[in-house]
Amino acid sequence: MFLCFFVTWCSLSLPLLVQSDGRHGNASSDWPQMSDELPTDLLALPSSDPPLSLRLDNLLRVLDRESRVVQETVDKALKPSRSLKHRHGRKPLPRVANSSATVRSAQSQVPPSCLRTTSIQTVFKYVNTVLSCLIFTVGVIGNVTLLRIIQQNKSMRNGPNALIASLALGDLMYITIDIPINVYKLMAMKWPFADSVFGLFLCKLVPFLQKASVGITVLNLCALSLDRYRAVASWSRVQGTGIPRVTVVEIVLIWLLSLVLAVPEAIGFNMVTFEYRNATKTTCMLQARSPFMTFYQNAKYWWLFGFYFCVPLAFSATFYCLMTHQMLRHQKGSLKASLSEHLKQRRDVAKAVFFLVLTFALCWLPLHLSRLIKWMVYDPHDVKRCELLNFLLVLDYLSINLATINSCINPIVLYFVSKKFKKCFK
Repeated sequence: MFLCFFVTWCSLSLPLLVQSDGRHGNASSDWPQMSDELPTDLLALPSSDPPLSLRLDNLLRVLDRESRVVQETVDKALKPSRSLKHRHGRKPLPRVANSSATVRSAQSQVPPSCLRTTSIQTVFKYVNTVLSCLIFTVGVIGNVTLLRIIQQNKSMRNGPNALIASLALGDLMYITIDIPINVYKLMAMKWPFADSVFGLFLCKLVPFLQKASVGITVLNLCALSLDRYRAVASWSRVQGTGIPRVTVVEIVLIWLLSLVLAVPEAIGFNMVTFEYRNATKTTCMLQARSPFMTFYQNAKYWWLFGFYFCVPLAFSATFYCLMTHQMLRHQKGSLKASLSEHLKQRRDVAKAVFFLVLTFALCWLPLHLSRLIKWMVYDPHDVKRCELLNFLLVLDYLSINLATINSCINPIVLYFVSKKFKKCFK
C-alpha cells in the first residue's frame, strides 16, 4: 500500500516538475502578450492559437506517460501476490483507472485549439518585411541627418536640440539592431542563431534595446516639455548658444534610467525549446523564473501603459497648460517688442515639441489598446475565442507596425513643423 501511495504521489507531482522546467510549462505562457513589445514572440508559428494546442499536446503526452509508469509499477507490485489472489480475495487497485480519469478530466478542462489557421500570418510576413525595410531606410537616413545637422551647425547646439538629438539616437539604436533581427526571424521562420550562445545574447538584447528605446523616447519628451515651460516662464531672459549643463545631466539620467528599467526584459527573455505539431521549436520568449519576474509578467501591460504612455502625455499636457498660461499673462508685457524674435523662436520650438508628443501618442495608442483589450477580453477557455483571436491578431500586427513607425517619423515631423530645421535640412 505504501508503494502504491508513493507511486501515485509521484505521478501527481510529475506535471508540476515538468511545468517548472521552463522548457514546457512556460513555453507558451508569454504568447498572450501577442508579441510583447515589438515582435519577439511566436509570430512565425503556423497556428492561430499556439499556446492552447501546445499546452494540450504537452499535457496529454505527460499524462499518457504517467499512465504507463503507474501501470508498470502497479503490475510489478502485484506480481508476487497474484498466486494468493483467490485465497485472500484481494481486489485490484484502481490507480490506472484514476490516471485515465485524470486524462479525460484534463481533456475536458483544456479547450481544443483553433481548427482554422489564421491567414494574417502569411500576409503579415511580407507586408511587415516591406514596411520594416522602408522604416529602416527612412529612419536611418532621417535620424543620421538630424544628428549631423545639430552637430555641424553651432546655432543648433542648444538645450532642446540636445534633447532632440538624444531622442534621435535612441530611435537609431532600435532601428539598426532590432528591426533587422525581427525581419530575419519572420522571413526565416526561426530565431537567428537559436542553438548558440549568440542566439541567447540576441534574445536578451532585442527586447532590452526595444524597451530602452521607448524609455529614452518617453523621458526625452518629458524633458522637452519641461524645457519649453522653463523657456517660456523665463521669457525675458535671452537664451545663449551652447548646451546648458543641466541639460547634459538630464540626458545622462534619461539614458541611465531607461537602461535600468529595461533590465527585467533582459532577465526574463530566454531561448525556449518545445515540441509543437510533431516538430521541435526553439524561440525567444518571456519566462517567469522568479517571484519578481512573475509579478513583472502579470503587471507588465499596466506598467507599460502607465509609465511608457500615460506619464509622458500627462507630463506634457501639464507643462503645456502652464506654458500657455504664462504666454497669455505676458502677452502685453513691455518687453514684447524687443524680444519678439526670441519669442517666435521659442514658440516654434514649443510647437515642434507638441507635434512630437502628438505623433508619439498617435503611434503608440493602438498598440496599448490592443494589449489591454486582449488582457481584459480574451478568454483562452472560451469555445468561441477563435474569431476574437483572429481580430486581436490583426489589431496587434497593425499596432506593432504603427508603433515601429514612430522610430523614423520624428525627423519628418521636425522638417514640416520647424522652420529652422527645415532650412537646415535643405
